[in-house]
Amino acid sequence: MDEELTIEEQKELLRIARESISANFKGVQPPELSIESARLKESRGAFVTLHNKDGSLRGCIGSFMAEEPLYKTVKEMSLQAAFHDPRFLPLEEEELKEIHIEISVLSPLREIKNIDEIEVGRHGLYIIKGMQCGTLLPQVAAEYCWDRNTFLEHTCMKAGLPPDGWKKDATILTYSAQVFSETK
Repeated sequence: MDEELTIEEQKELLRIARESISANFKGVQPPELSIESARLKESRGAFVTLHNKDGSLRGCIGSFMAEEPLYKTVKEMSLQAAFHDPRFLPLEEEELKEIHIEISVLSPLREIKNIDEIEVGRHGLYIIKGMQCGTLLPQVAAEYCWDRNTFLEHTCMKAGLPPDGWKKDATILTYSAQVFSETK
């Protein structure tokens, strides 16, 4: 990533994510935002991840192809992660105070030709084969101490492919992410 977000910009995005979820429970729109930062106005992809107090996953939704400014992408992805991740029931209002929000601001996708280009812990993977696709963020491989092959296998399984699905006729894309959260 060329220009990382400042601590102030990170805090602003985390505030936007939490306030968007909170406003949804109240049935109101989040307050109108007056964004000064040029970086927060850039069209960039982002994932919003929600973790329970014990660190377990509670929701994660994102977008690589940002058509809106980053701050609006974060607002929308926070709502999607809280209420529309198909792996979980929608977030309940009483859970909100226990949830920790993590945001991953993404670099553009880059297709690779050789798996040696993958830097575990630095790159996320996005694998496409036919109509199936799946991604795992860079921090996932680091969290589980996976090697490159294990990371590829798990990304394939997330896409609904066999573990070795990346070996033939698959498109492998990498990206990096600036990851920050309320707890770090």
